[in-house]
Amino acid sequence: MPPGPDREYFQFPGIQDQDTGHMELTPEQQQIGRENFLEAAAYSLTRRDLLKTAAAAGTGLGALYFGYETLRGKPVRTAFIGGGDEANVLITEHPPEYMEIVAIADPRPSNIERSFKGSHPEARIGLVRRLGQAKASEIQVFSDHLELLKNREALGLEAVVIAVPLSQHAPIALLCLEAGLHVLTEKLMAHNITQCKEMIRAADRHGMLLAVGHQRHYSVLYENANDLIQRGLLGDLKFLRAQWHRNNSFPGRDSWRKWDRDGDTRKDKEHLLQLEKSGRLKELGYDSARQLVDWRLYNATGGGLMAELGSHQMDACSIFLGKVHPLAVQGYGGKNFYGVKGVGPEENWVDDRDIDDHIYVTLEFPGRHFAEDRNDISIVTYSSINTNRFEPYGETVFGSRGTLIMKTEMEALLYKEATPTSSGGVEQRLWVIDSARDGGGPVLDSYNTTAPSAGAMMAQSGMGDKVSRGYREEMEHFCYCIRTGRNDLRCSGRVAMADAVMALTANLAMKHRKRIVFRDEWFDPASDLVPETDEQVTTT
Repeated sequence: MPPGPDREYFQFPGIQDQDTGHMELTPEQQQIGRENFLEAAAYSLTRRDLLKTAAAAGTGLGALYFGYETLRGKPVRTAFIGGGDEANVLITEHPPEYMEIVAIADPRPSNIERSFKGSHPEARIGLVRRLGQAKASEIQVFSDHLELLKNREALGLEAVVIAVPLSQHAPIALLCLEAGLHVLTEKLMAHNITQCKEMIRAADRHGMLLAVGHQRHYSVLYENANDLIQRGLLGDLKFLRAQWHRNNSFPGRDSWRKWDRDGDTRKDKEHLLQLEKSGRLKELGYDSARQLVDWRLYNATGGGLMAELGSHQMDACSIFLGKVHPLAVQGYGGKNFYGVKGVGPEENWVDDRDIDDHIYVTLEFPGRHFAEDRNDISIVTYSSINTNRFEPYGETVFGSRGTLIMKTEMEALLYKEATPTSSGGVEQRLWVIDSARDGGGPVLDSYNTTAPSAGAMMAQSGMGDKVSRGYREEMEHFCYCIRTGRNDLRCSGRVAMADAVMALTANLAMKHRKRIVFRDEWFDPASDLVPETDEQVTTT
């Protein structure tokens, strides 16, 4: 398959056009890292026993790990607002036994068509393949969310999944919450923190559930990785490095720029320009048809690399650090490629995008002993660039006892640090022992063998042959909570707002070229204080 938008943004097993490994690790060293991770994951006998019980009972991994059950009662009647790439990933992953899709709304005819017919053989298979022609034909189609909401009672609608440009997450979510509908919206939660707080307050006011699609909160792989970290197996975490690097420096490689060259856009142009001329696009929140199509390139509609890509990494790092709030952020962002004249192919010499094409951010987090020692700081760095994709996207956790590499959301590699009494390094196999010296807690020890143990192989079977990125599980739990009246979403509005505060404040730090100190009130939905209007941010 040639390079293209599918491969540039969505990286699934078997369809990457490049897998360079991680740094300079050989294939053999990578395999040792995978097996080391499984060895450590197998340490928890309680979880292993639960896995065997679940397998015997036929319970899914999501239910086991995240505390929900097979849905009792009818699936939740749900509409999808938005039918673009991310919406179609969710449609492909949606669980029919929990969620019944009854309607789709999108102003773009090509998005509606793709939602039914599919646009990728694995990642976005479409409703016809997912449900069958007969069931798919029952799903109603609406030109936009306003028309959908007029028909919500006739549809018996209970919930919506919002997968539209970032600037419209909050306006649409507020309308739906006020209409008595539960909401699962894609990340980033909203275009600014004021909107995040409005969404949380509206959900509370109307007694509705508000979930946000940071799927790492429902990834079994990340759950196991975090379990190892919280047990102290990696020791003290002083540095976490995250990145999502891409290469758009060749013609046709920028999957976010579609207006002038995307086939679906060419089919939609006349229709969208008519909507623009009639004023309907203004009603839907867009200044122009091009802004709707290329929304990720403009500050008015998107949030740049930090919101679209970096928020995933910040979410993961926050989970690994115990979901503590950061202390401060600083960084650099610039149009280092698209803004440079005479560099690269001719199409890049003139480009009207607002967003930066290279960003580099440093966040300071409190360490485990920060309350007693203000020097106990953990650093998270993040980079996203548009001119090189040598390393796969993911996160690397550097602990005093070990290193954990999370690679493309699909696998984890674990390596032990050498100690005075135990070997370490990228070619060292490990196992987990209880250490009386460290108060009886688990520690990594060297393991001189050439093959993984039976426990590691059991952990592999327990986590499943195909690693889930968490999309299905987040939708299952969302519907389970609706049916049971529970309000324990793993990525609720309050959790997701913290991710938005990190990402959007990082954008402000890059914009104003300053170090910004986070305030507790920014993370409090009851407070009106937000970073975008804070004096320390806006004062030059």
